Amino acid sequence: MSMMLLDKLEQQIDALNDKSLRRRRRTADGGCAPRVTVDGKPMLAFCSNDYLGLASHPRVAEALREGASLYGAGSGASHLISGHSRAHAQLEEKLADFMSPHLESARALYFCTGYMANLAVITALAAGNDAAGAGGSTEIFSEALNHASLIDGARLSRCKVHVYPHGDIVALEQMLAASTAETKLVVTDSVFSMDGNLAPLPQLLALCEKYHAWMIVDDAHGFGMLGEHGRGALEHFQLKSPYLVYMGTLSKAAGVGGAFVAAHATVIDWLVQKARSYIYTTAAAPALAHALLTSVDIISGHEGHQRRNQVQRLIGRLQQELRLSRWQLMPSATAIQPLLIGDNAEALRAAASLYQQGLWVPAIRPPTVPLGTARLRVTLSAAHTTLDVDQLITAVNAMEAAA
Repeated sequence: MSMMLLDKLEQQIDALNDKSLRRRRRTADGGCAPRVTVDGKPMLAFCSNDYLGLASHPRVAEALREGASLYGAGSGASHLISGHSRAHAQLEEKLADFMSPHLESARALYFCTGYMANLAVITALAAGNDAAGAGGSTEIFSEALNHASLIDGARLSRCKVHVYPHGDIVALEQMLAASTAETKLVVTDSVFSMDGNLAPLPQLLALCEKYHAWMIVDDAHGFGMLGEHGRGALEHFQLKSPYLVYMGTLSKAAGVGGAFVAAHATVIDWLVQKARSYIYTTAAAPALAHALLTSVDIISGHEGHQRRNQVQRLIGRLQQELRLSRWQLMPSATAIQPLLIGDNAEALRAAASLYQQGLWVPAIRPPTVPLGTARLRVTLSAAHTTLDVDQLITAVNAMEAAA
């Protein structure tokens, strides 16, 4: 029986190979930086989400070492047992203060990962009607291109889920108007991770306020990058509302690890009581939280402003100098610059060709993106130089012309 089960798995893996959909890992040596050794080969990487180049920043690395000396290597337990350290508390206070211009009575809650944070928010808010036998209904209204963590959170909630087309405000309003649910959750990414474009958050928030719905915003790729001070999509659009529940990732622009949810103090208190992916998991190492105190200081200060400007200069350079006829650079003003190719096998060949030239750019294929939209996902960092981007431009222009 065991061999039959293994044979079935091998057949399914072979089927993925036939469709150019098999995933493979590469092993990188050294720290997270544009210049890295991958499987023994020196590479120039355009695939990291370390948008501000803070993952290897000397001040952040020193703060991590200091955190380890103060708190050791691990937390030892969940936050509600004994794992909630002074470092965690200080980070949550700093993040709440940082996001307070956009959230009423703001508090913040630190999570091990953004995936865990999204599961927590959706399932806990969806469960609100069941508390104390309230018996009300909850419906979720989910953007079609939402991240897998948001989709999984909606599934785990066991609520009715309406999926509205990408950026379609009219369709969403029709769904909200027709809903008789006592609690409504509108759930969206801010920056879409495979497209790089922004959700129409002002219009979404207006609908949430009109129909009394929570607006859950996953700003994984916006926190630290958008807004004058790096407060993300809420600052970029100048939004403030008690209906907002905000998730920011701390493993991307912040360069370390984990995530946080910021919202009204009552929402955060409810998550502490009911969010299973917060209650029943060991807290992240306090040293990470200690390092993140420095990351947030950099993001909010002059250096963070300079680094965001550097990324914008590199985006402009890439968009201006690429010469494409068959492939298409998708419209994006963010550090995510997807190069749409279409065919899975062609996208893999393009990525392999760049890899042979010492350029590490991943090919993204279904189910991560819709069928027929395979692409190269170029991500830019403040740690890249203009010469780095010019090297990529030269290679892509030559490859596309020869395709």
